[in-house]
Amino acid sequence: MDGLLLVNKPVGITSFDVIRRLRRSTGVRKIGHAGTLDPAASGLMMMLFGAGCKQAMSLTKLDKRYVAEVRLGSNSSTGDSEGELTPVSDRIPSVAEVEAALKQLTGEITQVPPVYSAIKINGREAYKRVRAGEQVEIPARRVMVYENRLVKYEYPRMEINAKVSSGTYIRTLAEDLGKLLGTGAYLAGLVRTEVGGYSLADAVELEAAGMALVAAQMLDI
Repeated sequence: MDGLLLVNKPVGITSFDVIRRLRRSTGVRKIGHAGTLDPAASGLMMMLFGAGCKQAMSLTKLDKRYVAEVRLGSNSSTGDSEGELTPVSDRIPSVAEVEAALKQLTGEITQVPPVYSAIKINGREAYKRVRAGEQVEIPARRVMVYENRLVKYEYPRMEINAKVSSGTYIRTLAEDLGKLLGTGAYLAGLVRTEVGGYSLADAVELEAAGMALVAAQMLDI
C-alpha cells in the first residue's frame, strides 16, 4: 500500500498517535506524515504510506490554510490554551483596529517561532529543552502570510482565516497580533483546512480509517 491519505486529525492526540492508530487499523507499518499538528489542533494531516514516505519533504513545503480562534486580553506561556495565562489588558479593540493589525501581519513578515515547538536545536526538540529547564533561543525567520482575514469578532474571541507559507506558526501570529493591539493574545483553537491543493473536505475521519476505507481513499503522489 503506497500513496497519500488525507486524514482529519481530532483534538487531543499527537501526530504520532495518528500514525499508531493507522498502523493498528490497517496493519501497514511504514507510515509517515507531511507535517505535524499540535495535540490541541485539529484538521488536515497528509499521511504517507509505503513508498509515499519519500515525498514527505516536498509535501511539507506546501502552503497551508488555517482557521484560528484567538483570544485577547492575556498571554500564554506556550502561545496557546495549554500554557499558563497571564492577564495583559482588558481594553477592547475596535474591529477597525483588529483589521489594521491583521493587515500589518500580512505579506512577508518576520517571526520568532515559539520555544514550545518541535524545532530542533542541536538535534533535540526545543520544547524538550525548555521542559528540562534550559534557556532556549530560536532565531527569527521570514515567512509569507498570503491572507489573514477576520471572520468573526466578539471580544475577547476572534476567528481568523489565514493562508501561510510552510514554517509559519499561527501561535506566533496570534501573539504578534496581541502585541500590536496592546492587549496580549494567544491561540485558543486551530483547524488546518488546506495543504497546497489538498482540502480537509476530502479527508477521512481517523476513527473510521480501517483497511478498506484507507485503500479506497488512497491518492497517488
